[in-house]
Amino acid sequence: MKLPLEDIKKEIIVFSDESTDDSHGCYPEKRNLSQKLDFGMILLDKPPRTRSKTAAVIAKNILSPIGVSKIGYSGTLDPNVTGLLPLAINSANKAISVLLFGGKEYVALMHLHSEVKINKISKTFEEFTGKIMQLPPVRSSVKRQYREREIYYLDILEVEGNDVLFRTGVESGTYIRKLIHDMGEKLGVGAHMSELRRTKVSNLTEKDNLVTLQDLDDAMYYKEKENDDRFLSYCMQNIESAIDFLPKVYISDSAVDTICHGSPLAVPGLVKMNKFDSGNTVFLSTLKGELIGLGNSVLSSQDIIEGKKGIAIKTDSVVMKPGTYPKYTRKEL
Repeated sequence: MKLPLEDIKKEIIVFSDESTDDSHGCYPEKRNLSQKLDFGMILLDKPPRTRSKTAAVIAKNILSPIGVSKIGYSGTLDPNVTGLLPLAINSANKAISVLLFGGKEYVALMHLHSEVKINKISKTFEEFTGKIMQLPPVRSSVKRQYREREIYYLDILEVEGNDVLFRTGVESGTYIRKLIHDMGEKLGVGAHMSELRRTKVSNLTEKDNLVTLQDLDDAMYYKEKENDDRFLSYCMQNIESAIDFLPKVYISDSAVDTICHGSPLAVPGLVKMNKFDSGNTVFLSTLKGELIGLGNSVLSSQDIIEGKKGIAIKTDSVVMKPGTYPKYTRKEL
């Protein structure tokens, strides 16, 4: 089963055959360690008995000798929950919040308070698949009122006695502990969560270079003691890969620096794009695939195809530093 934003196939609509100048910017896959540290990310395997904030602070302290001053994270995990915790490095913090648009996948162990037949468990899992109303637990970071959340899939992996191991894909903001409690109530026997591990966040999975805090510490040892940064580079991912599910707007080299200063994107600066509606969050990209920043679409892709002029995208947040691409005058745009 897949989450809604996982492996999206996106058509590219081309407006011109404009090329990019290789003397400016850098293809994401060719970045050196210094560039990755400027706006990269780490896919951390959060250890048990550790708060998400604490894990981020430890990672920052490990990397601070090489210029990492800020590390943020997306999607808080409870202290005893393990698994995928995306950490954003330095400027990448401006973009990581969009991971909340996608779903999350977990593998959980549910302990039933009395034994239940497998067919009854399966039926209950089917009833809880789809849109449900969920009341957040008493100890939560949100207002305690019923909210609609979508359960994309609930797959039973194994049943042994009173224990049910299952995989679930859910909308962001769904509480798995409460989901298990509610299914236990529906089964009439009660249930609680014994273990939980997050395996996916949007299009990121635990197979994508997941590393531990110990891996980071070891990689820093090789960097500092042996001047070998291969291991540290392995631990760093490009922020572009994390938000690839967003519709992209590819911008001409001549328009990039203007966007880096927060200006909106006019239609003439657009070279190619994916389909999107007005009001969508879009990935503002160079022709090399670099993230310039995030924007909010004023026009839809169909509006642009039909020849509407003016402002296409309002710039929301900028990741790329001004001066990465040459400054051009408005006349040249």
